[in-house]
Amino acid sequence: MIEKLNPPGIVTPLNNAYHHAVVIPPNARLCYVAGQVGMRADGSTPESLEEQAEQAWRNVMACVEAAGMSAQNVVKINAYLVDAADYPAFAAARTKYLGDARPASTAILIKGLLKPEWRFEIEAVAAQPVS
Repeated sequence: MIEKLNPPGIVTPLNNAYHHAVVIPPNARLCYVAGQVGMRADGSTPESLEEQAEQAWRNVMACVEAAGMSAQNVVKINAYLVDAADYPAFAAARTKYLGDARPASTAILIKGLLKPEWRFEIEAVAAQPVS
């Protein structure tokens, strides 16, 4: 069983959107998702911020699902944003795709990504207990 923790004595997670710590059981099957951006399968990038956020999360979840897992198996997210003003669109799409899974999470503001039109990049780790 994956254990999610918010230890007493530290601040409650921002917007209650994540857990401070996630414990993965021994011998769990792990899926590491490379950084996913808001790029479609045809190589195009949506112009709107909201569409890029949606596409980036669709890409993350496609990788997780290809490993036979779901949002409930996502244990860690690292998000890279090029503008703090983009966070609400990122967070709305995150909530849509992760629901109440609330993995351990980090959001980092960076100077830029490989292509100037990319607004977000999301890395994920998912774990599935092995019975």
